[in-house]
Amino acid sequence: MKLFHYIAFLSIVLFSSFGIKKNQTSIQIEETQTKTDRDSIVIYAKQYLGTPYLYAGINPKKGFDCSGFVNYVFQHFDVSVPRSSSGFKNLGITKSPEDFKVGDVLVFYGYKNNTIIGHVGIICEANGMRSKFIHASSGKAGSVTISDLDSEHYSKRFYKCVSILP
Repeated sequence: MKLFHYIAFLSIVLFSSFGIKKNQTSIQIEETQTKTDRDSIVIYAKQYLGTPYLYAGINPKKGFDCSGFVNYVFQHFDVSVPRSSSGFKNLGITKSPEDFKVGDVLVFYGYKNNTIIGHVGIICEANGMRSKFIHASSGKAGSVTISDLDSEHYSKRFYKCVSILP
């Protein structure tokens, strides 16, 4: 009888520990999957570096504007985002710089008007207000490029950062 109790006890302990490991593995897989999705977005976006800027552009063969580029990249992953930069004004919850992540969207005021949303980009290197972002620039680059958030040109126009992904 003691042998039966001993085997039953070992079975419970053994199955319980497998359950804990399984749950821990599930959590790790979910965290890895989220990170991979964010990284995949940036990897996908970077293949369009150098694509010309084109006002209202949504086609990599012809060119992108900023929101057309962001929309095109997220659409590839079946994630719906606004087509215009102004559509990001009331989207999501504003994130603190220490919470910025790769794949988050940076929202900026326009170049000529600091009261209207006029530009968006995707964080490709998260480091708070020193993050780098990929975007379709109508400026000197005139193409999809990577810029520093802490540059004077962008830091003074910064409105907010939002997460589109989980």
